[in-house]
Amino acid sequence: MTTVRAFAPGGIGNLGPGLDILGCAITGPGDAVQATRSERPGVQVIDSGHPELPTEADRNAAAIAAGEVFRRAGVSKFGIALRVEKGLPLAGGQGGSAASAVAGAVAANALLGDPLDRPELLRAALVSEERLSGRHIDNLAPSLFGGILLIRSIEPLDFDRLPAPPALRLVLVHPAMRLRTVHARAVLPATVDRATALAQATAVAAMVAAFCLGDLTRLRGAVDDRIAEPARASLLPGFAEVKRAAIDAGALGCSISGGGPSTFALTDSDETAAAILDAMLAAYGRHGITASGRVERVDERGARLEAAR
Repeated sequence: MTTVRAFAPGGIGNLGPGLDILGCAITGPGDAVQATRSERPGVQVIDSGHPELPTEADRNAAAIAAGEVFRRAGVSKFGIALRVEKGLPLAGGQGGSAASAVAGAVAANALLGDPLDRPELLRAALVSEERLSGRHIDNLAPSLFGGILLIRSIEPLDFDRLPAPPALRLVLVHPAMRLRTVHARAVLPATVDRATALAQATAVAAMVAAFCLGDLTRLRGAVDDRIAEPARASLLPGFAEVKRAAIDAGALGCSISGGGPSTFALTDSDETAAAILDAMLAAYGRHGITASGRVERVDERGARLEAAR
């Protein structure tokens, strides 16, 4: 093949209290990368997918990951030209940089005849994510593998895939603002007290139990982030009222998606999800903030190849 195209879904990292350890891929928009073999060695970015994204190969998420795939595969006699299509918002807390990195890695690997397995692709994408936003895989791994993942370790790579109950609906609302991951991580506390740590561990365990038992009602009260959410709420105008509106409309839980500014809510029916979405958008509107939103499910497929365009 001389041209391939890969799609990677967006997702929700830091799923509730699961800071850096719990994330899920979601249906709907994602990022795509079309890769073409080039006789010029190295990685070229023909189209970064957005005017504000760099075309320099050492600063572009997809290009860094693609270049790392070439390095790990030991290929240097030819290169790769990339066209990125951004379906996810910039600095939106929906796993955009991770999806670009994953799509870039998958596309480069396919172009080379798939010399790397999926765990190696994840490590290649991590090189990109670590350089641009930090060393964590709670967005990368779900985007690549799909599903709801509990990250146990990065080195060695170890994670568990949790069941996604069929009734689970994810309401995702994106206010018209940006918050870069590096800035969102900068406000996190370096340490927490014992009570906070125990409460956070209990909340993560309760969420895992809800998914594994297939009992979504157990999520009520479990989506309780006492570390990242309190630290980041001040960066997100209107968030507190939006969260209250979601819970009042029937959400089983609500919190910040990734590093923000997007907010997610969990529920167990399409009807309730629609009511939650309306309530969250109205709450932002009362703060004079334009927002968009949608209702999605867990994307179980993860990154995949598509027909080249």
